[in-house]
Amino acid sequence: MSIKPESFSPEHFLWSFADGVATVQLNRPDRKNPLTFDSYAELRDTFRALVYADTVKAVVFAPNGGNFCSGGDVHDIIGPLVEMNMRDLLKFTRMTGDLVKAMRHCPQPLIAAVDGVSAGAGAIIPMASDLRIGTPGAKTYFLFNRVGLAGCDMGACAMLPRIIGQGRAAELLYTGRKMTADEGLAWGYFNRIVDASALLDAAEELAGEIAAGPAFANGMTKNQLNVEWDMSLDTAIEAEAQAQAICMQTADFERAYRAFVDGKTPVFEGD
Repeated sequence: MSIKPESFSPEHFLWSFADGVATVQLNRPDRKNPLTFDSYAELRDTFRALVYADTVKAVVFAPNGGNFCSGGDVHDIIGPLVEMNMRDLLKFTRMTGDLVKAMRHCPQPLIAAVDGVSAGAGAIIPMASDLRIGTPGAKTYFLFNRVGLAGCDMGACAMLPRIIGQGRAAELLYTGRKMTADEGLAWGYFNRIVDASALLDAAEELAGEIAAGPAFANGMTKNQLNVEWDMSLDTAIEAEAQAQAICMQTADFERAYRAFVDGKTPVFEGD
């Protein structure tokens, strides 16, 4: 079963596709692109469907109107949550966590292009991406503590320490303070910082470079980056041996060999 990216027609965010790269943008720039119940669910379902979208090789999650995402909408999400019982609250928190699971489990590398405000769940989305490019004006807040909630939201206590270190993650999660772009770069959160005017071009260029590579093998790399978190070294080495042996059976591996012999650059087709 294969899904064509042209068939994706989300109602609650923008979607475009060209040259193997899909671009996602939240579309409420007047309010710094907050998330709603509907956009959460539609994003989750879209990333789940990407497992079957073979022609999508990489995904860029881009800002809109100078901001990435301000988190859950105060009126559409926060207000209703105050009135919910425990059962409905757990349904919601599991649904938001499912978005992160869907992002991590789709085979395509995800690149977050972060400008302006990236707060709460709007900081989780870049955190859960594979690569992050920011601007000098990127302001990242894991602000759950500031609204009376725990920092352990949508996998933050598992993922953020692995990206920036335990002590730095603890400070951000305990205080909810802003992580500046310079801190994010120095701490390894951002892969690079570029001017806002160059952000989308930089993200699309990186996505295009990835999309031109061996898609099956890139998906295998992403899978191993996920599953090896809680493996022993011996188990991880064995898992990688099996993964690499599978990749050695692909046509892309043979294409690379034939191209090398002929003195050419390989053209990968993802099979």
